[in-house]
Amino acid sequence: MKILQVNKFNYIRGGAEKYFIEISKELEKIGHQVAFFSMHHPKNNPSIWSKYFVSRISFNEARLRDKIITPGRILYSLEAKRKFNKIIQDFKPDIIHIHNIYHQISPSILSIAKKYNIPVIMHLHDYKLVCPNYQLFVDDKICYRCRGGKYYNCLKHKCFKKSFWQSFLATIEMYLHHKILKIYKKNIAYFIAPSEFMKNTVVNFGWDKNKIKVIYNFSEKMDDKISDKIGDYGLYFGRLSREKGIDILIEALGLSDKKNKLKIIGTGPEENNLKQLVKKLKLSKRVEFLGYKSGQELQDIIRGSRLVYLPSTWNENMPLTLLESLNLRKVVIASRTGGLPELIRDKETGFLFENGNIKELAQIIDNSYNYDLIKMGSKAKESIENLRVEKHLIELLDVYNNILKN
Repeated sequence: MKILQVNKFNYIRGGAEKYFIEISKELEKIGHQVAFFSMHHPKNNPSIWSKYFVSRISFNEARLRDKIITPGRILYSLEAKRKFNKIIQDFKPDIIHIHNIYHQISPSILSIAKKYNIPVIMHLHDYKLVCPNYQLFVDDKICYRCRGGKYYNCLKHKCFKKSFWQSFLATIEMYLHHKILKIYKKNIAYFIAPSEFMKNTVVNFGWDKNKIKVIYNFSEKMDDKISDKIGDYGLYFGRLSREKGIDILIEALGLSDKKNKLKIIGTGPEENNLKQLVKKLKLSKRVEFLGYKSGQELQDIIRGSRLVYLPSTWNENMPLTLLESLNLRKVVIASRTGGLPELIRDKETGFLFENGNIKELAQIIDNSYNYDLIKMGSKAKESIENLRVEKHLIELLDVYNNILKN
């Protein structure tokens, strides 16, 4: 089968990119031909398909060129449409699997797929299908104001990075794509949701449940020996941003009676604020910021931890950090939000606490000392044994084949 994989970035920037890259490798391993369509970026993986990629645009740099072309790229990119037409003519895919295409590529490419009668599958890595700022999270709260197509709320509350201009563009984008052109509804044959929560959410926003299949992200099998020892620190690893609830974790640590240590891995916009919070609460001797880590170094730190924290205050979909932690026999303390409860059985394979409840999190941290974390960690690993790449490929190819038959 010839599969065209589409994502705006072709390097590991987050969970969506990691999945996009890894699933493509796995498909190639079993004999499928895979082509890529992305945006040019200096961090991109080398690709023979890069000659088709759209030009780079950055929303975080103050270049005049980017400011001028931003509206066109977000709303309807003629460049992406032209180059997508070219790669389809040359590669002739049987099916197109898109991931995150908004802003840097735009859904203008979807009409080209329709022109050639090539079915498109869309992977729902975030909530952009129903939410202008793609998070369903505004002012540190979960938000459903735009349900029913009331996208004007994005502008009203400046939901996109607190910017009037960016929120205006995001609002226009949603009305254009979903109300006027209906470009996703007309051109997407099927959707894949990585959690039941994601599927239920988009269905509640009006999308057809019969066109959405839940396929959990896969977890690589790791040779991890059972140890009779656990570390003396808790661990958070991931992006340092407001919706991740790291401030709640730090405050809960301050309330804990056990004087727990915490290592924080990652970078992001909240890094300085979090460091200031640690100083304010006089936790500098207990909290350590390690910066960005990856690969074997990251795995070794995870293995050496006592447990892992996922204190998110937004509706997490199905983060790869959760799968990686469970895979390494780590007990996870997570907020009861989004797709997290789907893989954590409270007090059996991990612990769940009420979203944003600092006191409850502190109590769970203290109570975790009453549990056999080694035994719980083994159960945690067993709970995701069915989320291996072999099973994932069977389910994914089943979707591909069924769509091609219809």
